[in-house]
Amino acid sequence: MLLSAANRLYLRRLIRWRTTRVVLFLFFLINLLDVLRIHHQIVEGDRQHLLRRGSRAARPRERIYIASMHWNNAQVLKDYWNDAVIELTETFGADNVFVSIFESGSWDDSKEALRELDAELAKRNVPRRVEVSDTTHKDEINKADEDRGEGWIDTARGKRELRRIPYLARLRNRTIRDLVELSEKGVTFDKVLFLNDVVFTIDDVLTLLDTNGGNYAAACSLDFSKPPLYYDTFALRDIEGYAHAMQTWPYFGASDSRNALVNHMDAVPVTSCWNGIVVMPADPFVSSTKLRFRAVSDSLAAHHLEGSECCLIHADNPLSKSKGVYLNPRVRVGYNYPAYAATHPPGRSWVSTWDIFTGLWENRIRRWTTWTFDRWVVRSRVRRWEKEKSGNREPGEFCLINEMQVLVENGWAHV
Repeated sequence: MLLSAANRLYLRRLIRWRTTRVVLFLFFLINLLDVLRIHHQIVEGDRQHLLRRGSRAARPRERIYIASMHWNNAQVLKDYWNDAVIELTETFGADNVFVSIFESGSWDDSKEALRELDAELAKRNVPRRVEVSDTTHKDEINKADEDRGEGWIDTARGKRELRRIPYLARLRNRTIRDLVELSEKGVTFDKVLFLNDVVFTIDDVLTLLDTNGGNYAAACSLDFSKPPLYYDTFALRDIEGYAHAMQTWPYFGASDSRNALVNHMDAVPVTSCWNGIVVMPADPFVSSTKLRFRAVSDSLAAHHLEGSECCLIHADNPLSKSKGVYLNPRVRVGYNYPAYAATHPPGRSWVSTWDIFTGLWENRIRRWTTWTFDRWVVRSRVRRWEKEKSGNREPGEFCLINEMQVLVENGWAHV
């Protein structure tokens, strides 16, 4: 018996409704299982990491050169950083470290805090250079015209100003001066540990040193100031050379970087990173390559482009391509204690199941729907600069952003 038109319509609607419910159920189930799988991997990875702590006593003894620079961060120095550095020197042994610290014109109690650290290191016979400087930003930007060499640029504000990145690169190079001089005297180190003004533990450093089995051109932590947003957007680039797709987990647009992070590997491949703590082999700094921190040329910066010295160092490092640069998400540091505590919640994963679900879908939507002209703007300006003079070339183009940054009395500014 043939169905009436009304019955056929009802049947089609019923099938569509049931099909929709089945599709929605499968969608929910697949997402739930995926989220639970990822959450389990993160929890299990952290559990295995805790179990491996006990075996660290047998890790190879390495000689570590510790380099750091500071400006107006007395609170974190006094409350956390100084004690952590002292513990580092005790962990590795005074004979296996050198501590190089440069402070530049702070107006808080940073100088006093670092002098206290210097005295404590002296009691322990730790080789070191703890240097404090009275030269302020104001002194730097008020230099006489004849003292204004590289790093000065004519800005849209109608005056000649000191670029921020050449200034920072110069200070960072001061922190590795003893590394070079000691090498010339036959005193060598295996790794250089660059420490920002962050809250960290000894386990953080040991974990970072063991990234990818200790085989890397550089290994970086993840840094936070206001979680869940990660901090160092200026230096971090995914394995394809792109900036973050989003500032919260899982951060990356490139599939290789994102998948490694989602699977909670301890070595997420990237093109560059800094993010609070960085460890690099010492050899490129003291060998014939003479690796140093730098800025892009003033002529390129004049096209309203800038790149972090902490990104360009990876573009110049000859080991970056052969050994790789990695971010280790198991090492999370904070520019204040609440940030550190928020990324190390006791008894649970640092990324919740809800964070995983929303993060995965926000990341997908951003990758599917977001287009920017940032990369095209940078590329076109670099090409224009390359045509201006034979030999103009910038290997760290992936580091560049559409900005101009200059030093001002109380920090730095965009112009």
